[in-house]
Amino acid sequence: MVDDRIRVAMLHGPGRPDADGVSDYVTHLVEALDGVGVEVIPVPVRPDADRGRWRAATARAARRVRELAPDVVHVQFAPSAYRFSGQPGLLPWRLPRRVPLVTTLHEYGWWACPGWLPTRLWSALERARCWDRESGRLVPASAAVIVTNPGHGDVVHARTGRRATHIPIAPNVVDRVGASTAGARLRAELGLPEGAPLLAFFGFVHPVKGLRYLIEALPELRRDHPDLRLLVVGGFISQALPEREARAFRAELTGLAHRCGVADAVTFTGHLPADRVSAALHAADVAVLPFTTGVSTKSGALLAALAHGVPTAVTQPDAGDDGPHRSGAVAVIGARRDSAAIARTVGRLLADPVLRRRLAERGRAFAAAYSWPRVAAAHRDLYARTLGRADA
Repeated sequence: MVDDRIRVAMLHGPGRPDADGVSDYVTHLVEALDGVGVEVIPVPVRPDADRGRWRAATARAARRVRELAPDVVHVQFAPSAYRFSGQPGLLPWRLPRRVPLVTTLHEYGWWACPGWLPTRLWSALERARCWDRESGRLVPASAAVIVTNPGHGDVVHARTGRRATHIPIAPNVVDRVGASTAGARLRAELGLPEGAPLLAFFGFVHPVKGLRYLIEALPELRRDHPDLRLLVVGGFISQALPEREARAFRAELTGLAHRCGVADAVTFTGHLPADRVSAALHAADVAVLPFTTGVSTKSGALLAALAHGVPTAVTQPDAGDDGPHRSGAVAVIGARRDSAAIARTVGRLLADPVLRRRLAERGRAFAAAYSWPRVAAAHRDLYARTLGRADA
């Protein structure tokens, strides 16, 4: 019997899943693709530990791809995943041209045109599909480009004239059986008095996540809720925030909590396994994600909070992916980088149990459309179209 499974070599950054959101995404995606008949061989682009040579790393990854002889090569691209090296953008020149290339853009639209070429020349290069200011040759050379949120797709189209395929992500932590009971135990472990409100922040801790403004909002919130606590669920060290910077940022936030007089109200858990994250989300009364660029459906933390039925307050993105906000699945914080706006929105949620129940219901309903089997099926169908197997 002929094996008609599609074989995919999936290139990604060197980060561990517990320190890199894209690597965590890849772990979930590979498992889900196996369930829909796609064989995936992960190929990390990993530089030498002692020298950090990205050119050698991309060459090794390309050699591995040629050895595998896959049906499709799929590159997971985020500049931070490769420590902002430009070498992964040159991969198409090293990969076998007869094998279709697919690129997923996890971060896109941030960079202005580098100043060493006039903007009009950059635009001409991108429209001609010669070069892309952020991904190098990846977007121009790809048979298909995937974006995880509509806003990135709009930027791709504006720059290149081509339409990207939108395949959303899914929750990075699924609701676990027994997690509700574990959540009650966690509240007891934290020493929370009966009825004391618990706020939760979930995700990799980074300056762009706006956590400092949430800490600054706590004194105002504690005037009405003296027993209120904040649980910060997530690690500091990541591909985007190396160890030295991560330690400095944690010290900065700890110092801020002391200056605000709320050090006793803030608990930093560090990275937790998925079952403990699920318990923490069940323990929380409200999740707060005050990202400084706004929160969209490319946030696995948002989808996880909604899937767990946690009433969630978020800042709004600029444009292109405001589905959770329009659907009424979240409470919108009125301004970014604004502790007073956070206090107003969260205070309203804590004061209104009916509103919290409504958000929990709408959040679960919204997140139900985002699942790993759906994500995997969309990838399988895209691979099949790219290979001309329309009926696969």
